[in-house]
Amino acid sequence: MAGWNDDNTSSGRKGRITVQTSGVVGDPEKEQEILLSENGNKDPSDPENMPLEEKINTLYRLTNGLAQQMEKSRIAQYTELIHSPWRLIWLNVLSGTARGLGIALGFTFFAATIIYVLQVLGALNLPIIGDYIADIVRIVQHQLELKTF
Repeated sequence: MAGWNDDNTSSGRKGRITVQTSGVVGDPEKEQEILLSENGNKDPSDPENMPLEEKINTLYRLTNGLAQQMEKSRIAQYTELIHSPWRLIWLNVLSGTARGLGIALGFTFFAATIIYVLQVLGALNLPIIGDYIADIVRIVQHQLELKTF
C-alpha cells in the first residue's frame, strides 16, 4: 500500500511516499518512508541521492515482500488448476460427493434425534404432545392407505 503526503516547508515543496510491504497500516516496523525533494536539497534519504547498492537493496526487499504475499495467496496452484480442466472436474466431483455424503449423514442424524425425542415424549403420555403425535400417525396411515403400490 502506498500513500503520498505533501509537506510545504520554507525550503521548498517536499513529499513523502510511505510504502507498506506487509502488516498493518501505521505499523512503523512494516513501513518504509522515502522522502522526495523537488528543490534539489541533498537529503540523504532522497532516492536520487541514495547509493545504487541501497536502491537495489530497497527494490529487492519490496519485490521479495510481493513474492511472499503471492506465495501466501497460492496463485501458482490456482493457475495450474485452471490450466488442467480434467483435474478441476475431478476435484469438483470429489468435493460434490463429499458434500452430498455429509448432508445425507447430517440429515440422518438430525432426523434420528428428532424421532427419538418424539418417542420419548410419546411414552410419557403427555396430553397435548400425545394428541399431536396421534394426529401425525393418523395422517401417515391415511396417506399409506390411499397409495397402493
